[in-house]
Amino acid sequence: MRFLPYDQDFVDAVRAGGPDANGQAAERAVSGGVGTPCRCCLRNVPEGAQMLVLSARPFPVPQPYAEQGPIFLCAEPCAPWEGEGLPPILFESPDYLVKAYGADDRIVYGTGRIRPRSEMEEYARDLLGRVGVAYVDVRSARNNCFLTRVRSDGD
Repeated sequence: MRFLPYDQDFVDAVRAGGPDANGQAAERAVSGGVGTPCRCCLRNVPEGAQMLVLSARPFPVPQPYAEQGPIFLCAEPCAPWEGEGLPPILFESPDYLVKAYGADDRIVYGTGRIRPRSEMEEYARDLLGRVGVAYVDVRSARNNCFLTRVRSDGD
């Protein structure tokens, strides 16, 4: 199972001043170092570093199930996450919202659950093994913000 960074083409375009999912330029802010998960490197934006605050929709096209919301990115280029196991941003909270989606990018009903951090990875693995599940999204259980997408190793 692989935890994926946000689409690099979108990240590069937004960093270059391109529009976010709302058609606006990203806002700039200074990171407090905690609670600022970059969706590219999947680490907190370092304290004192510039970060981008923007709207993102981690789905290929708008549709009723294509959730959209705020995310953070390191303002300066960072290395996209390629590590194994849980990325650093998934050690920040005691629990996460985990939901499965089909190949049609629609929620697989009944899969959305808030799972304690200690059970989140096991639940995501279970969902990926189900028929009709193409990927799993992990979101903040507190704010519903998209954090990362999970796919099977072979996908």
